[in-house]
Amino acid sequence: MEHITVKIISESPYDLPAYETHSAAGMDVRANITEPLTLGPLERALIPTGLKMQLPQGYECQIRPRSGLALKHGISLVNTPGTVDADYRGDIGIIVINLSNEPYTIAPGERIAQMVIKKYVHVTWEPVKRIDQTERGDGAFGHTGTE
Repeated sequence: MEHITVKIISESPYDLPAYETHSAAGMDVRANITEPLTLGPLERALIPTGLKMQLPQGYECQIRPRSGLALKHGISLVNTPGTVDADYRGDIGIIVINLSNEPYTIAPGERIAQMVIKKYVHVTWEPVKRIDQTERGDGAFGHTGTE
């Protein structure tokens, strides 16, 4: 498993993002709020984390929902996965949405999302008139069936 060092500023009284198990890919991120925040059904809010980071070139930070919050309470992220680019230096905000029929209260310091640090590549487009054919061809959504 590869390791990198990332510079981080925390303006939050809560723990830095952390892996909950040795093999976890995502680190839990906490809400940097001072008072509980209640989201009604279908309501969304930008939740600050108090975190700023300096990612190495060629890396991004993906912000993803926590599966337990999604399953138990219908809490997800509007733009999942959210992307934090290597040149962004501001506070990392989490756009949380309540997809349930019940209000949900986010507590100060609650783990609201997870972040995954990923490598990426840049693409150079090669305009052509034809691309290679495959067995699937141009079959769209549902084309491969349910087997």
